[in-house]
Amino acid sequence: MITRSKLVEQLRDYQIRSQHKCHALTIFSPKPHIFSWADVSVAIFWALVFSMLVISSYVSLYFRHFWLSFVIICLGIFLPIRLRISRLALARKRERRLPLPLSM
Repeated sequence: MITRSKLVEQLRDYQIRSQHKCHALTIFSPKPHIFSWADVSVAIFWALVFSMLVISSYVSLYFRHFWLSFVIICLGIFLPIRLRISRLALARKRERRLPLPLSM
């Protein structure tokens, strides 16, 4: 038989498991929270793109292609900013949906 204490324990376990699994990957995630493995794979993809931009900017600086390095650095700065804007937009959209009256 399901008792209230078992339900509370299951809820607590679920909340612990559903918390941010990868704190470092939330920077590169377009969603505010990482819940599924698909979100993790998207965040890993954007992290790899960012790291490739950083490495290619270093290589272009090494070969003294300053304009190319400048463009790559600008893209590397723009990427996390764009992902943060996307996370904030999704969070605002989610907040707008939440406040429903209890009678509904």
